[in-house]
Amino acid sequence: MKAIILAGGSGTRLWPLSREDYPKQFLKLNGDKSLLRQTVERLLTFLRPEDLIVITRKDYKFHVRSHLADLEGYHLLCEPMGKNTAPAIAFALAFAKENLPDFDRENFLICPSDHVIEPAEEFAQVVQGAEEVARSGYLVTFGIKPTRPETGYGYIKQGEPLELENIEAFRVAQFTEKPDQKTAEAYLSSGGFYWNAGIFLFPALVFEQELEKHAPEIFSLYQRGYAELEKAFSKMPNISIDYALMEKSSRAAVVPLSVYWNDIGSWDALFDILEKDKDGNVKEGRIVAIDTRNSLIFGNKRLIATIGLEGHLVIETPDALLLVKRGQTQKVSQLVKQLKALGYPEATEHVTTYRPWGSYTVLEEGPRYKIKRIVVNPGERLSLQMHYHRSEHWVVVRGTAKVQIGEEEMFLHENESVFVPKSTKHRLENPGKIPLEIIEVQNGEYLGEDDIVRFEDVYGREEG
Repeated sequence: MKAIILAGGSGTRLWPLSREDYPKQFLKLNGDKSLLRQTVERLLTFLRPEDLIVITRKDYKFHVRSHLADLEGYHLLCEPMGKNTAPAIAFALAFAKENLPDFDRENFLICPSDHVIEPAEEFAQVVQGAEEVARSGYLVTFGIKPTRPETGYGYIKQGEPLELENIEAFRVAQFTEKPDQKTAEAYLSSGGFYWNAGIFLFPALVFEQELEKHAPEIFSLYQRGYAELEKAFSKMPNISIDYALMEKSSRAAVVPLSVYWNDIGSWDALFDILEKDKDGNVKEGRIVAIDTRNSLIFGNKRLIATIGLEGHLVIETPDALLLVKRGQTQKVSQLVKQLKALGYPEATEHVTTYRPWGSYTVLEEGPRYKIKRIVVNPGERLSLQMHYHRSEHWVVVRGTAKVQIGEEEMFLHENESVFVPKSTKHRLENPGKIPLEIIEVQNGEYLGEDDIVRFEDVYGREEG
């Protein structure tokens, strides 16, 4: 068995904590490990690293490498552009067909990278057992037994049972999109319905056959091979694997999965999995709550004080504050769309931006100036670069910096500084064992991140 991990989502439903430039699969929401890391470790209970294919956006590849820094042998693919799950899966399969052994005899497990599933051992047992269903010629989807009349998930209706020896499985009778409350209650009371977890298992050849039959526009591009598909990826339709294939195929089967599952698709969903205090509250940060119950309060740096809240969510980040009633958080995606339409950069960008070498945080900005805190990880270095429109002044706060300005190289230590003139080649490097932290003051007529001319870059970036 091989696994394809889908790690390219933008995660707007958990705004303002999750944003397009650093979405939820990279966040540590329920412990000290990111959701991506948890997904990989869950799969490694029954697979090897070389059995894993992680597919993500080009913008996220360094995030993936950072979160899996100690893992060797896995495959990392960057889809040329976001085209939903069906093209992403076809892209990963095209790679596997040309690069992994025994493709024609393999089963492929498709997993989102941002779900919570517990316990991992039971998940592994059911998935391995479901190979019997896949080997019988089915496209397997895993259904979560519902515990409440949830309107935020799609549903799968079971059909006739499959006569298999070692695992319970059914033909899929029907896929249903997110129902209204009354319909969800009827599904729960009648039985035979499951939440659609978006996890799939199928034999490579069955996938190809069904793709050719039901999604010929994708299959025709897939047939060209990995390199040609990469070039022609813009021609792929923007469609999910559910719409493109699963809902059309007569070879779809559902395997019940009796584990705790949460896609953390909203703040309400996150509230459900976090530990509550005696008043039913989830509190993170500097919080003082009086007569506040059944609420989630996420703080960052500021003190947050509440009085008399009941069933509310308060989410604070350095540049945004979200206040929303529980039960209304599915509308956060609508809010993000409105913010984008209004041109607010907070819709997609954090004040802290992550790079392969570390991160930078914008502390203050105004006309002709910007102040950043830059953190360079041990052994890492920025590109050799130049700016046409700004000069920079660096002050070392912590660690040791190796600096190149023009043809001159020097070392800077705490409380030492250097000036970088406009149109001058320069590079910053951390040769030490602890993170390097500097304060950068930019001055100039244009301070955009696209005013970077790269001459050398160890990370292979061309711009930005």
